[in-house]
Amino acid sequence: MNAETNMLSMTDLQHTALISGNKAMQLLELSRHSFEKVVKEGLLTVIHEGGKKYYQIGEIETFMKTDTYQELVNGVVDARNNLNDLTGKDWLPQTKSFFYQKGLGANHPEAQIEKLHPAPYSFQDIGQLVIFFTKQGMNVLDPFGGVGSTAKACEVNGRICTSIELSPVWHELSIKRLETEVGEGSSKKHHFINGDSCEELLKIASESMDFMVTSPPYWGILNKQDQKVKKNRVANNLETKYSESEKDLGNVENYDEFLEILVNKVFLQCARTLKYGKYMAIVVSDFRDKSEYISFHSDLIHELNKAGIPGGGILKLQGTKILLQNHKSLLPYGYPFAYVENIHHQYVLIFRKEKK
Repeated sequence: MNAETNMLSMTDLQHTALISGNKAMQLLELSRHSFEKVVKEGLLTVIHEGGKKYYQIGEIETFMKTDTYQELVNGVVDARNNLNDLTGKDWLPQTKSFFYQKGLGANHPEAQIEKLHPAPYSFQDIGQLVIFFTKQGMNVLDPFGGVGSTAKACEVNGRICTSIELSPVWHELSIKRLETEVGEGSSKKHHFINGDSCEELLKIASESMDFMVTSPPYWGILNKQDQKVKKNRVANNLETKYSESEKDLGNVENYDEFLEILVNKVFLQCARTLKYGKYMAIVVSDFRDKSEYISFHSDLIHELNKAGIPGGGILKLQGTKILLQNHKSLLPYGYPFAYVENIHHQYVLIFRKEKK
């Protein structure tokens, strides 16, 4: 027997080698229930030897190349799923009430434009929301576009973004960001509007958007240069304000006035542009104003839940996700005299537009 014949014989032996059911399940990465279903449907042959059941490796390897196996492992998109392109397997983990913030890191080449903004958020975090609440090709609105995190999330995931940004600086940088970080011409697939959301939203047709996601200004928190701001931004000569514009909500002095404008002139108008049954996700954090703790997220819930939408319908709270920021450094607020919280999480408030 020559070497070639011997090699073929060894291959044949490996192909016909028998393994137990437990080993077969491990190889296929299937639960016992799924494995037994495969066997019951005759997709794998049971070989009985010595009162035990075995399976051929070769047959298992062939089965793993089939569409049936791929659908079994990865799942299929339910024909009734009009919300997103996720299988049941991918859908379920997204219903957890928390997720961890994920970023590229400050030194990453694609983080250099993002970090110029005083309050950027990760396009990967927004991407998770975009993927869950929309299908490919759907329209996503962000009334506080910043440096284009939502636009980038939409571009890399095949959605169309309408981004409204008051500051000409951030507006131009958001376009530049897509062109340099994603690809030349990518910004042209989206709608970048340089203007005041209170005015520009009125120009967008009712029921034309499939999803709204944004992170609004947290009142005038950026104007308060605490230890964190001085350490992270002032020391590196980075911008600490959104803009100097009197139209900038971050420059409104009175909190109640700020909240009233944000709710009635921005978010309820965003809701008007949403189709019925669609969602809006608002990423916010609580904050301190001197000695007072401002529960910004609960104030928004109180004002928006079951609020009437111009043109019809109401917003109904569907839940809140906690975005954990475990990477943030601790600062000795209050030490050693009083408890002052290091706020290392954000809330994602999820509302649905419904008919009354």
